Parts: sequence; structure tokens; C-alpha cells
Amino acid sequence: MSDARTAILGRLRAAGGAGPLPDLDTAVLERRQWPAAERAERLRKGMEAVHTEFLEATSATWPAVVRAFCDREGLKNLLFGPTCEDGAELARSWAPGGTKLMPYDRPVETFKDELFTGVDAGFTGTVGGVAETGGLLLMPGPAEPRLMSLVPPIHIALLRASTIQDTFWSAVKALGWGRSLPPNALLISGPSKTADIEQTLAYGVHGPKRLIVVLVQDLA
Repeated sequence: MSDARTAILGRLRAAGGAGPLPDLDTAVLERRQWPAAERAERLRKGMEAVHTEFLEATSATWPAVVRAFCDREGLKNLLFGPTCEDGAELARSWAPGGTKLMPYDRPVETFKDELFTGVDAGFTGTVGGVAETGGLLLMPGPAEPRLMSLVPPIHIALLRASTIQDTFWSAVKALGWGRSLPPNALLISGPSKTADIEQTLAYGVHGPKRLIVVLVQDLA
């Protein structure tokens, strides 16, 4: 095995000239880079192609944008994490009446039936996005368990434009996952979809039927 490996590497070096083999990090994984303002548009285009919906907001208006969407859709309730920063800000701005905020503040075993049959939508934050392929990065934990984004028929996700990275590799580096992997991470590109052998596409069979991204334009 060692002789075969040496022979293969020797042929690769001969084909590439006398210089050293290219650095995979810089030559391949980081070759796609765009201006910060362009990343959001690339991400949006990729995600809209798979039926993700977008709402525009600013750092000051995003709670009102979420509320307006819920009222417009006639949602009875919205599941949220009351102890995380975004969830707490949402709760502070939520006026009585209309859609009711439902805190995820107890073990799932105590309200499993309600979670799977009585929740209209779930709200979560994100830790970033990927411009190249179009996707959201979530890092679920006790404050925002992954069930919040996987069980309700509508997932509303808050994404700040400043956290969108060029590629998945650059996101891994920015989040420090190369040094220490998180216990749990999700990469979401759109609503749940599946197809049968006849290629008939169905949404929401294994997760949310709709993914709503509230895109916060916070770039200077």
C-alpha cells in the first residue's frame, strides 16, 4: 500500500510540474469569494429556487416583520425560545392579541402532542448562511432545540446578512468548527421535500412545508 501511494503521488507531482502540490485550502476550498453585499443575493437566489420565501427587514424592524407575517397568515401560535437573545427580543415587542407566542420552556415529553399537532409555526435564529449553495446554518441547543425548526409546518428563521459566508468551508472556519465541532448543527436550504419513484414532489412530509427567511440587512 505504501509503494502504491508513493507511486500515485509521484505521478501527480510529475503531471503538475516541479513545484509543490497546491494547498487544498486556498486553491480549492476558498476559491469562491464575493463582495459582502453580493452574498445575500446569491443565497437568496439559490434558496428561492427550492421554494424558500424571504421577508426583508432591518435590525430595528425584524420583530414587526415577523408579527406582520404571522397576522397576515392567520397563525394561531408561534413557538419560540424565550431564553435566547432573538427570542427574548421578539417577546419584548409582541403585542397582545392575534398570534400567540408559545415558549419552548419545558421538556418535550410534557407537551409532545401539542408540539406535533397544535403548533402553527416555529421561530429560530441562525448562526450564518452559505452564499455558494444557498442555505442556513443553525446550531440547535437547549435554548432552541432542533425540533423547533423540524416539527412545525412553518419555520421562520432570522438571518443577518453580515453572517452570510461565501462557502460552507469559509463558514466552518468563521464559526470555529475546524477546532471544535458543535454537538448539533443543521444546514437548511428550503422546506422539507420528498419524491416517490415517479418523481412526484411533495412538501412537508418529513418537516416544514414552508421556510420563511427574515433577512436582516445589517451590512454597513
